[in-house]
Amino acid sequence: MTAPDEIWKLGQERQAARAAKNFALADRLRDEIADAGWDVIDIADTFELHKRIKYILAPTIRSMKPVLEDCEVAVAIIVSGFQDDAIACINSIRAFSDVPIVILCLDEVGPLEEYIDEKTVIVKVVEDCGWGQAANALLQNVQATYLVIMDPSTRFMGDAISPAVSELRENTYAAVGWRGGLINVEDEWRSVEDKGVGEVDVLFSYFLALDRSAASEVGGFNSRAIYYRNADIEFSLKLRHANGRLLQMDLPLSQDRHHGYHDVDETYREIQSKKNYDRILERFRGKNAILSPRR
Repeated sequence: MTAPDEIWKLGQERQAARAAKNFALADRLRDEIADAGWDVIDIADTFELHKRIKYILAPTIRSMKPVLEDCEVAVAIIVSGFQDDAIACINSIRAFSDVPIVILCLDEVGPLEEYIDEKTVIVKVVEDCGWGQAANALLQNVQATYLVIMDPSTRFMGDAISPAVSELRENTYAAVGWRGGLINVEDEWRSVEDKGVGEVDVLFSYFLALDRSAASEVGGFNSRAIYYRNADIEFSLKLRHANGRLLQMDLPLSQDRHHGYHDVDETYREIQSKKNYDRILERFRGKNAILSPRR
């Protein structure tokens, strides 16, 4: 990216100050350039200007470092393309809540970088990784007591954080969410029925508020889940298997076009979704004792 003319002018003034050995002025000009979002790099008798990266760069998902330490609640969003969708999600959250937001980008950061502030952190992962690995990295490194994992297609229509966290504080439920349901035992666990608000077997990650310690104790999400679809079902059943209870709530949320489902390659989507669900059937089918009361 080419620096604006006014930044180049400051760089030239700084170069002249250095040549005149006016290092105090050179330092002030360097700081002014930095405040404008640029780093000045001295090279022989000239200089280069590099746009300052505001986001955190992680070469691999395993190299991601802890963020937002000692925080009670935070929102985490996994973004893989469709940055405009993520921006709309961030804006809707900010309209009704000031909780910290962590964006984990598996693709280009793009215009999302302009939304970084004291309460919005972006981590860009260079190495390819799957959805399950990304979700586990958030569970491990976003060190909040309660973590809300959201899909970028979900929109706040009101304050959805406060009622969800209020339920989690009661320590009755390990997770609460907006959409979920009961495993259909009559078709041998091959579908989930939405029964509305109440205790459920499964919660979906459109909006999934977690007691982070309970989620970590069961090992988080399956790291083999490359694609998101059905990975949240397996995770929900892991919580149920560990005697964690799940609550579906009526929350002020809506969903725009779900690009992560509708706008990915159909063959890839169906193959990866089936792989995720086959793992669920292999591990949990028939273990009806872990399910919530039927209703």
